[in-house]
Amino acid sequence: MAGSSVSVDLAEAMATAPVAAGDWLVVAPSLITMLGGSLTLMLRKNTDLQPKIGMVFLGALVLASLALLIRVLDHGVITMVMGGWLPPFGIAITADALGATLTLIGSIVAFCAGLFAMATVDSSGRRYGFYPFLLLLMTGVCGAFLTGDVFNLYVWFEVLLISSYGLLVLGNDRIQLDGAVKYGVLNLVGTNLFLIATGLLYGIFGTLNMADIAMKVAALENPASGTLATVAALYFLAFAMKAAAFPVNFWLPASYHTPNVVVSAVFAGLLTKVGVYALIRIFVLILPKSLEYMADVISLVAIVTLLTGALGALAQTEIRRMLGYLVIAGIGAMLAGVSVGTTLAISGAIFYAVHSIIVMTALYMAAGIMNMMGGSYDLRKQGGLYQQNVAFAGVFLVLGFAVSGLPPFSGFWPKIILVDAAFQADRAWLAAAILVSGFLTTLAMGRVWIYAFWRGGPEGTPDGQSVAIVAPASAAQLTGGAVWLPLGILTALVIYFGLQPEWMIELSTQGAGGVVEPLGYLRSVFGEQG
Repeated sequence: MAGSSVSVDLAEAMATAPVAAGDWLVVAPSLITMLGGSLTLMLRKNTDLQPKIGMVFLGALVLASLALLIRVLDHGVITMVMGGWLPPFGIAITADALGATLTLIGSIVAFCAGLFAMATVDSSGRRYGFYPFLLLLMTGVCGAFLTGDVFNLYVWFEVLLISSYGLLVLGNDRIQLDGAVKYGVLNLVGTNLFLIATGLLYGIFGTLNMADIAMKVAALENPASGTLATVAALYFLAFAMKAAAFPVNFWLPASYHTPNVVVSAVFAGLLTKVGVYALIRIFVLILPKSLEYMADVISLVAIVTLLTGALGALAQTEIRRMLGYLVIAGIGAMLAGVSVGTTLAISGAIFYAVHSIIVMTALYMAAGIMNMMGGSYDLRKQGGLYQQNVAFAGVFLVLGFAVSGLPPFSGFWPKIILVDAAFQADRAWLAAAILVSGFLTTLAMGRVWIYAFWRGGPEGTPDGQSVAIVAPASAAQLTGGAVWLPLGILTALVIYFGLQPEWMIELSTQGAGGVVEPLGYLRSVFGEQG
């Protein structure tokens, strides 16, 4: 009837309470990077101002990520929903200890990469979008770490992949285009598998909210049904491709050595870890029963990935290719933790992911400095670097010990945790593979040290003589803080997490507990009914 009114209780469908000011931090990383990427894109012709603006936004990203982590540790899991619509109808953005920790570490690495690029990316690279691509890459990375929706995990993957394509071909060399094709084709296949699995998941549950799916899977009488098993297998294959696990890992060493070394550093540090993070979210939080019956397969993949990565590194004479195989070996260690699936094992995988993000980024930066000092990435053409810079030689030795899992640096503790978790789960072969891979990695890094630093010069240098070569074009770069400061920051973190691991162990344990026993995560999304 005209003039009549109907009372509608919006609280049934929408969040009516005001959002706490601190909770807005959950969207800050994505907003900062999107705004920074847009502004630096508009300033692409001003190649002197663009990096300064980019660094301002990357610094703001670090501060926002740190504030978010502190907020999560103080107040628990934070959830916001787009448009105020209650889950599962509103798209959830959820920050727990796992997502907030990786967001902070990724932000620090991106800041260091942006600083390193000020000395290593020329005006042409800036003009064609290095800083916009880097900031938008971080939009995708932070979005993936903080989303509470499976489809939006796919969307953020696409954002970071599109940005990574731009970074990969920056410079337009023939070898870069060849690497980009291999990188693009495999990631396209992985993306399609991801999308197919997500469509099937929605067909089964009618929702893509992670917390909602987790509750519905827990209520199933047969959580290992054929359709759900197919979804789990598709997800594993998709994320194994993106993480560069065996046997779909050949694209990584074929592409990561082709772009500017700072791009390789960002890729090695971040991109494969997003794939591992997605595996943890899907298999530990959403589909834990699927993890139980796929554990043996994942363990086998982890073992072969560990060993092929370490053996591949031993076989290389090109430094960046060797580091690419070490990235693969690290993925094997993280998959070992996922396959065991206990809180201890997942905490080891998280700690290892943090360690790998830092140390692999630093090693690629160190490789770039080695190229500046010796004029080549080929070990056969390197030598005498110890005589040129004793401090840098010490830094490289620290990073070599760390990536090999030797004390007293950051790689030691997560490997100890993973080995302990493997023995507790009666997976002695998994523990043995982790240890053997660490031994082979030690040999590979020792070989680099002997060839590039300890001997007097490149192949052909007479015994007892030293030849110190610095490429003339690189001499100015080596005197700037933009080269040494980011490497120093990352190396300091490697040392700190080795000597004082308690904070990182506590963070990793809290992050693992939040996905293995996700009551706090579910209540953040759905309230007390979760």
